[in-house]
Amino acid sequence: MSTPTPGIGRPEQIVHEEKAQLDFSRDMSYGDYLHLDQVLSAQHPLSPDHNELLFIVQHQTSELWMKLMLHELRAAIACVSRDELAPAFKMLARVSKIMEQLVHAWDVLATMTPPEYSAIRPYLSNSSGFQSWQYRCIEFALGNKNPAMLKPHAHRQERHVEVEQALQAPSLYDESLRLLARRGLAVPASHTERDWTLPYAESHDVEQAWLQVYRDPNRYWDLYQLGEELTDLEDTFRLWRFRHVTTVERVIGFKRGTGGTSGVSYLRKMLEVVLFPEIWKLRTDL
Repeated sequence: MSTPTPGIGRPEQIVHEEKAQLDFSRDMSYGDYLHLDQVLSAQHPLSPDHNELLFIVQHQTSELWMKLMLHELRAAIACVSRDELAPAFKMLARVSKIMEQLVHAWDVLATMTPPEYSAIRPYLSNSSGFQSWQYRCIEFALGNKNPAMLKPHAHRQERHVEVEQALQAPSLYDESLRLLARRGLAVPASHTERDWTLPYAESHDVEQAWLQVYRDPNRYWDLYQLGEELTDLEDTFRLWRFRHVTTVERVIGFKRGTGGTSGVSYLRKMLEVVLFPEIWKLRTDL
């Protein structure tokens, strides 16, 4: 007969000693709080293929992370507009970490091989991540404005309204430039009061304002830190775009996307979009 190892009890004994609650007939449980029945029953593969569940879970979890990202981005933009930079920095740092999470999510989807994706592709019809209304709101919040991107949401009035509001609102970078102007830096009126639905246009004067901050970080410490938070955010966003295009090329090559875009060719064009151009250009000119 073996002798029990000192200090190590049976599982049921450990649970008893910890006084863990086991009866949830009258109290809220973990699953109740998270509404796991609804969350875990929201996966409905259309094909008979084993790998479709991966495809669905990948995109659903990405949308959940984007929900949190939008929550943080909108709050950060509001904080910057009120000159409340300390909480904004915390929120933007969290957004960058969420982007890192989304970057690594492509590693899982990349385990899907071309034959596996080909087996489920016919069942996707014209649905595509290109149509994600949350992603479009994130793009708009970061300043990549394009009114044409409202059209995929016209069939859902409530979503169309939300995306349109994001298009019409000042972006994170717009509010950052307005903050610089309030601090006495020479940001031109063309970049503090403009049609927010238009794409951002790079400005020499804006770069000079940021250069003033970066040449004297001790004097403009919070604005300098804001510039670096913006740099971190765009850095991780670029990584996400790069992993997106490489994963798509790995899985479908140069086929057209299910949403009608040119696929990899379109995604490569998106790699050239710069969200905060003066923040990057000043590094050469310092």
